[in-house]
Amino acid sequence: MLQQILRDMYIDPELLAELNEEQKQILFYKMREEQLRRWREREEKARMQEAVLRKTARRNQSNGKHVQWLRGKDGEVWVWVMGEAPGDKPYEQISEELIAERARQQAQKEAEELWRQKEAEITKKFRDAMAQEKARIVAEKWKIEMEDRKAAKLEEEKIQEELKKREEEERQKGEELIRQQEEIRAKELYLSLKQAQQHSQHSDDDQEWEEQLRRSKAADEERSHKARRARDEYRRQSLRAIQKGRVAGLSHLFQGTNLNSEQEVKLNNNSASPLLALSAASSNIWERPSRPFSRDVIVRWFREEQIPRRAGFERNTNRIAQWFHGIISRQEAEELLMNKSEGAFLVRVSEKIWGYALSYRQQNGFKHFLVDASGDFYSFLGVDPNRHPTLTDLIDFHKEEIITSSGGELLLEPCGQQKNPPDYSPLFE
Repeated sequence: MLQQILRDMYIDPELLAELNEEQKQILFYKMREEQLRRWREREEKARMQEAVLRKTARRNQSNGKHVQWLRGKDGEVWVWVMGEAPGDKPYEQISEELIAERARQQAQKEAEELWRQKEAEITKKFRDAMAQEKARIVAEKWKIEMEDRKAAKLEEEKIQEELKKREEEERQKGEELIRQQEEIRAKELYLSLKQAQQHSQHSDDDQEWEEQLRRSKAADEERSHKARRARDEYRRQSLRAIQKGRVAGLSHLFQGTNLNSEQEVKLNNNSASPLLALSAASSNIWERPSRPFSRDVIVRWFREEQIPRRAGFERNTNRIAQWFHGIISRQEAEELLMNKSEGAFLVRVSEKIWGYALSYRQQNGFKHFLVDASGDFYSFLGVDPNRHPTLTDLIDFHKEEIITSSGGELLLEPCGQQKNPPDYSPLFE
């Protein structure tokens, strides 16, 4: 299973969801190692191909086309860097011009708004004055009292002309005042924007950048910590495997362990009473699919591959181990372990891989470890060094040796059956 994952550099999301955090990190670590190995091979191959191409190009250079780089006075390849070539404006000048233009546009916008208000104020002022003057003329019956109505009309026009003149003068003064205010405002905005730019470089942007940097560093540290812990866990288990002499080459250990088809298998729940008899092995040729796709296929796999390897049996007896369970779900396993103390465990047949899942009760929840049984040994998926010849050996090994250094899991209390017949009955029928 592990070799297939590393070959394809892909793991099914459903299978990945079954792994706990330690197994995920160690598996990703091994996949990264495989990526680096392939990358080095490609780089070496590309380097050799490039050397051959250069050799061929030198041989054909006299007849073939080639590229000649333009060189500068110093003899090096000429490179143009924006802002450093003759005639290019320096960054500071470009920044100053952008800020000045921005301030000018803002001041112009404010001045236009101010002028609209001023113009409305002037129009209203003289409209009110004209209305008051007309009201005064009507009130005094000026036109009626004057003998010459034409003179009255001329007088009225003269007054209107005078008012318009005063209005125009008022407008010119207002425009001049607005223009002066616009220039002053443009300078103020320029200084304000300049200060804001300088301040933002040391305050808001810095705070945002520092916060982003802090989060990025925290995430990097967390990833590094997990990766480092995965590497340490892998090295620890590698060293432990070497010390225990449990590395590879285990196929010879299975010789003589096959069960005779006439042997009676005692299915028990803390008892030795016989329940079922093991049927003879099928004479059909067994071609295992790449992964389980139905319960019938899993049952056949267990009967034809796992029973001969004494999977689920106690050591040196034909009794089913107390911790062994059939094809039950993660939820069912957690329900069985719910009222157990820390260190309680069971082993169930997996529906995701050719192997098993070890469900473990910890102080504040549960952990589940996938056990790969697709080869000639048993080991936790992604943790290759500790290879055990039987499933019972793996369980007994971790009764004394912790599974992960971060979790400190020791298998202390096997969790037995709560059903009759037991949930593993279909595997042996």
